[in-house]
Amino acid sequence: MTRADVHTPRAWQAQSLLLAYPDEQFHRHWLPLARRAAATLPQRVAAPLLVFADHVGTRAPQDLAADYVATFDQRRRCCPYLTYYAHGDTRRRGPALLRLKQTYVAAGWRLVGDELPDHLAVVLEFAAAAGTHEGRRLLGEHRAGIELLRLALHGAGSPWHHVLDSLHATLPALSGDEHTAVARLAAEGPPEEQVGTAAPSAPPPSP
Repeated sequence: MTRADVHTPRAWQAQSLLLAYPDEQFHRHWLPLARRAAATLPQRVAAPLLVFADHVGTRAPQDLAADYVATFDQRRRCCPYLTYYAHGDTRRRGPALLRLKQTYVAAGWRLVGDELPDHLAVVLEFAAAAGTHEGRRLLGEHRAGIELLRLALHGAGSPWHHVLDSLHATLPALSGDEHTAVARLAAEGPPEEQVGTAAPSAPPPSP
């Protein structure tokens, strides 16, 4: 195991905290904790997290919360739910969510609250607990969606792109097939077959 691999689960945990909804607990607990964790990481992983932490630390909580909603809830390409990129709102998304939940249960890890198992913050929290090898395998299954989210956040000028840049620095370089998948997603978007009424967690149309 390389020195970088030793630090990777800590990086994923910090990224998970910074991708949480910025409520009072975020400002009081998660942001300081993530900042302390980032200070122990390799520079290329830590620097984007510290830039993000410095930025959000200057924002009024209500303004940051409004930005979060506008970014992640109102832009399809900035959807934090990873199975959406592969399956959209088609019938295949339900089984994908179930498989992800079963992966968590098999590892003795259960979700608390009503968050879906494919939210990137949840996936990163599990990856941090599972360790570098299993975490990279799971994140690799959603690599095209993660990369499209990173590029979309850059395109939107969102400060959360720093968190995705940090995540990008912990993952292997994109393969040729993954580059192709990202380009196809960017051009065509996720599948569009609708399954009745959209679930509350599904992102609404872009404004």
